[in-house]
This record gives sequence, C-alpha cells and structure tokens, in this order.
Amino acid sequence: MALTQASRTLQIDTPLGADEVLLTSFSGAEELSRLFQFQLDLVSENTDIAAEDIVGKNVTFSIDYDHEDGKRYFNGFVQRFAAGDEDPSGRRGYHAIVVPWLWFLTQTTDCRIFQEMTVVEIIEKIFDDLGFSDFDVSQVRQSHPKREYCVQYRETDFEFVSRLMEEEGIFYYFKHEQGKHNLMLADSASAYVDCLESSVDYPLEEQMTGVVKAHLHSWEHVYEFRSGAWAHTDYNFKTPKQKLMTTEKTLMKFQKVKEYEQYDYPGEYPDKGIGAPLARVRMEELELEHNMVAASSSCKSFSPGERFKVERHRCSAEEGKSYVIMKVLHVAHEKGEYETGVSDDTPEYENKFVCFPDTATFRPKRSTRKPIVQGPQTAVVVGPAGSEIYTDEFSRVKVQFFWDREGKSDDQSGCWIRVSQAWAGQNWGFVCIPRIGQEVIVGFLEGDPDQPIIIGRVYNAEQMPPYELPSNMTQSGIKTRSSQGGGSDNFNELRFEDKSGSEEVYLHAEKDLNIVVENDRAEEIGRDRQLHVGRDKSETVDRNKTISVLGGHTETISKSMTINVGASLTETIAVGYVENVGGAMALTVGAALAVSVGGGSAETVGGAKAENIAGSKTENVGTNLAVTTGGTLSESVGKDRTMNVIKDVNEKIGGKHVENVEKEYMLTAKKINVVAKDEMQLTCGSASITLKKNGDIMIKGKKINVKGSSDVIIKGSQVKAN
Repeated sequence: MALTQASRTLQIDTPLGADEVLLTSFSGAEELSRLFQFQLDLVSENTDIAAEDIVGKNVTFSIDYDHEDGKRYFNGFVQRFAAGDEDPSGRRGYHAIVVPWLWFLTQTTDCRIFQEMTVVEIIEKIFDDLGFSDFDVSQVRQSHPKREYCVQYRETDFEFVSRLMEEEGIFYYFKHEQGKHNLMLADSASAYVDCLESSVDYPLEEQMTGVVKAHLHSWEHVYEFRSGAWAHTDYNFKTPKQKLMTTEKTLMKFQKVKEYEQYDYPGEYPDKGIGAPLARVRMEELELEHNMVAASSSCKSFSPGERFKVERHRCSAEEGKSYVIMKVLHVAHEKGEYETGVSDDTPEYENKFVCFPDTATFRPKRSTRKPIVQGPQTAVVVGPAGSEIYTDEFSRVKVQFFWDREGKSDDQSGCWIRVSQAWAGQNWGFVCIPRIGQEVIVGFLEGDPDQPIIIGRVYNAEQMPPYELPSNMTQSGIKTRSSQGGGSDNFNELRFEDKSGSEEVYLHAEKDLNIVVENDRAEEIGRDRQLHVGRDKSETVDRNKTISVLGGHTETISKSMTINVGASLTETIAVGYVENVGGAMALTVGAALAVSVGGGSAETVGGAKAENIAGSKTENVGTNLAVTTGGTLSESVGKDRTMNVIKDVNEKIGGKHVENVEKEYMLTAKKINVVAKDEMQLTCGSASITLKKNGDIMIKGKKINVKGSSDVIIKGSQVKAN
C-alpha cells in the first residue's frame, strides 16, 4: 500500500510532493538569538531522491496539538540531506537538517563599510541585498545611535549581524507558520508574547494519572552568583578632556554582589549619553543567568521569546509566576504504520527548556567575537573628483582599502581617519597631510577594523620617490608639490646630500621664502657666498649694522644709488679713496661739511662744476693751493670777498684779465709795480694816460693840473707848450 500522511500527527510539506516522504521523527533546538536547527527522520518509497530537488528548499513540518484543533508548525530550509539504508519493504530512510533562512548568512563572507547607519539599518540592508524579506524590526523600540563607521571584515554576514545585535542588546527569535518563518528583532521585555499554552501546571506524581493536558514534567530553579556591577569607559579625541566612565549596579540581592565589578575598555561609544545605556545592557546581560529555570514538559507550543504562567506547582512558592522561554529542545516521533493512515498510539513528544522571569530583559551574550585586524594594512587616499588634497579641521583624510570592492575611490569611500604626525601639540607641531592617490599605512586601534589610524606612508610604482634611486641614495629630504594643478617643476624642497666630498643642503622655495628670527641669527660660511636677487632687495635694520670685510669690497650698481643717513656718516679709509662718477654728481649737506685730507687732494672735473653755498665757505690750506681750470673760471660773490695772503700772490693769465668794480677800487701796497709789455692805458671818462713800450706817454684830459708840494721838474730833449 502507498505511503500517506493522512491522519498522521507528524506531517511534512516538501517540494517533492504530498506523500513523497513521511516524517517519522524530529528533534531540534530553538533559542533566543540563536539559529534553530532540526533533525528530521524521513522515509520514502523513492530510493533515489535527487539532492537538488530538496537541498536548499523550503519545507514545513508540523505536529498536532493534543486534544486541540490546530498544528504547531516548524518551517525552514533543508541544509543537509542524507540518504540511508533501504529496508526489506523497499523503503529508504533519509535524514534532513532544517535551518532558518538566516542560516544562509553563514555561507557568505565579506569585507565592506557602512557609514552613518544604525545597527537596524545595517541589518535591513544586508537582508535586502540577499533578497530576504521575512523579518520584522517593529519591536526594536529603544534608541540606537547611528554608527559613523562600521566595518564588516572577513566575517560571515551572520557573524556580522549577530555581533552588532549582541553589542547593542538586540535579540531575535523566529515565528513559524505554514510555508514560512519570520525573524523577529526586539530589544525590550515588551516584545514578549504569550504562548498558546499560556498557563501550565506542574502536578504531583500522584496527580499524574489520567492527566492528558500538556504540563510540566520537571522543574529546577537555579540561582547563580554573578558580577554585580559593570563599568566601562572610552576616549573621544573630539572631547579629549571629557571623562566617559559610566557604571551600572545590579538589581541582584546577593550579599556583597555589587562589590564584584567587571570593568572594560574601550566601551566603544563616543559620549556618556550613549555609554550609560550600554552599561545597563551589559549589566542586564550579566544578570540574566542569576535566576533561571531548567525544566521539561509536553507543551508543544513552547517557543523562544514567548511567555507562560505557572498556574499550579508542586511548590506553592512558584505558583503565579510568569516566565519567558529562552531555549527549548524538542523531541517527537510517530508510532504506527506508514501506509494505513491510522495511528492508534499517541505520538511521543517532550521538550526540555530553559526560561527566566518575565521581569528580566533578555540580552544576548556577546559570544560572536569581533574580528581583529592582524597588523597594519595599506590603502590609497581618496577624495572628491578633481581635488588633490581633501582633509578636515583635524588633518584627517579618507582612504580606499584594497579589500573594499564597493567603494568608489571618492569622498564617500570611507570615514575620516586621523593621521599620525611627527609632533602634535596645542596649535603647534608637525603637519603633513597625505594627498589623494598616495598610498598610506593604516593601523587599527586595539586591532579594531572600526578604528583605523594612519601610521605611515609608502611609495609605489605610480607614486615614486622624488630622487632617482639607487643612483641618488645619499640624498634625503622633503619635496612637496604645488596644488592645485602643480607639475614636476612646481615644488618646495629641503634636500640633504650626504655623498662624501659633495655634501650639500639644498633649499628651494617655489614662490616666497619668509624667515622670522625673534632673537639672534648667526650665519657662518667657510668660503664664498653668492646672492642673486631677480628683482628688488629691501633690508631694514632697526638698530646698528656692522659689516667687516677683511679683503676688498666691490659694489657694482647698474643704475642709480641712493643712500639716506638719518644722522652722521663716517667713512674711514686707511689708504686711498677713488670715486668715479660717470655723469652728474650732487652733494647736498643740510648743515656743515668738513673735509679733512691728511695728504694731497686732487679734484678733476671733466665738465662744469658749480658750487652753491647758502652761508659762508672757509677753505684752510696748510701749504699750497693750486687751482687749474681747463676752461673758464667764474666766481660770483653775493657780498664781500676778503682774501688774506700771508706772503706773495702770483697770478698768471694767458689771455685778458678784466675786473669790473661797481664802486671804489682801492689798491694799497708798500710798493706797486705795474708792468705792461706793449702798452698801458688808464682811462677815466674823457681823461686817459697811455704808456707805450717805445717810451711814449700820452696824457689826455679836459683840464690837467700838475701840482707839487715841492719842486716840479720837467725834463726832455724838447719841451713844447702849446
């Protein structure tokens, strides 16, 4: 007779067909915040079921409630399917393992970055990306902050979402129905719902006879001493002085329990407003196991996350209390023949479960370890298209990791990452911002992929060193690049050459070089110094300036030179002084001018020379004074002129000598000798006296008076009187 599921208490619905396989027994475990797993024993007349027809496919199996209408459904996906032996009747046994759709997340590993998203938003995105929609987050009621930067690193999707929920105290369970199961996420006790068998009894042994209602079979209430305080702290570089320590005490009543504290760092939160609720979550996680019940029953509806009340109990102290199921182990098998469609024996079903008082909030254990980055990595600095440097007020940059296949190598590829500098003080220190396209070395605080920090930079085949190597291996230094749009010829540089015999310190400023010395500056040059200024040079000395030149000093000025001296100017020249002026020279002295010449003084003027003296001029010559004029010598005296000559005055004139005196002309001497070689003439009006070299003397005048106080002698070869 053909196999049939008609009238069977255990039934299964598979893609193979209605009666292709029969469910003979199942066992399995369900638990809060854990994947369920059921082992199914099956039998079929088909001895060659194709694995691809069943593995990975959705199945629903069920068990009838005792003496009640309805079924308890279990739904999942076949993760494993094993073919067993064939019995004498030609039927083959099969074994299947059924898991939730969430299990498929254990089969995917990834490395990716989530930014500015809450844990729930991250989980929803992962589920959506995989095409799963049978989940409900409506019971996540508490506030969960956005995570600035959250990394899934070399872990399965299941490990990733599990640890995120564990970190923030979010738990989950499954609701089963025909054809599907829903993943339920929650974070508070308000999410607990009543079981179908919401009120149960634990009857005495003598009361068990004839009891057909599902009831408790065993009950053990367990109390454990647990840590009674939780403390954690963290550090936020944006608020470095803020103390982030938060502490939470237990509600447990054990003696001295609050003295036993668990302390952790880092708490992984940016401020106390987030740290305090997390401390409460950690404390609730510790408290949960201090008051637990391990029991067994025949209640088929018991499911994690559901609540029941103990109505009657062998111990009256337990009566009236409500509990939430945390974990349940199911065992069921069907008795009877496969093909009759009728089973006279009651199927065996029993479960073992663990529960806790419904006053407690379930928090999953943090059993999923966060991946640790085993050492530093390298990455490429990124930023907006068209930019060369991209940073924020903390000198942070963004990078694209080589494992990040979703990033677009732009300003959205990663979070802002702090950069290790050689020195970091309060508005002082060293700043060197990695630029877009450069390869950097990234470390991770505590090995945490969520806490990258740049600890170095490296060259690669596209970003080569500034000096050709190994030929220039003795060179070291700093060479920058002008931005925006600078090329290989646009840079600032400080370079050291350590090659023996060619040692050099090279400094290049692409544009301006500003040096500020607030006290002294000393500069010593062993040999020569050259200075070339392409345009102007300005030098200001607030006090004195001293230049000492042990050898010669040469200054060549192609155009004009102006020297302004606010006070005195003293020039001391040990030997000679030569001043050549190609054009005009003007010397303006606001007060007196004194020139002292120890030896001779020679002045040669190729053209004209003019002297304008507003006041007096005095010349004192210790010995001789010689004035030689190649052309005309003109003197203009605005008032009197006095000349005192201690000894002789000799004047030699190559041409004429003309003196014009507007008023009197007085010549006084002990002896006056006037000699004219050809002729001498004295003229006053119409009167004149002319003396010629032949001896003639001619005296002309309108009236001539000759008067002598003594004798008047007239002597000549002839004396004529008209």
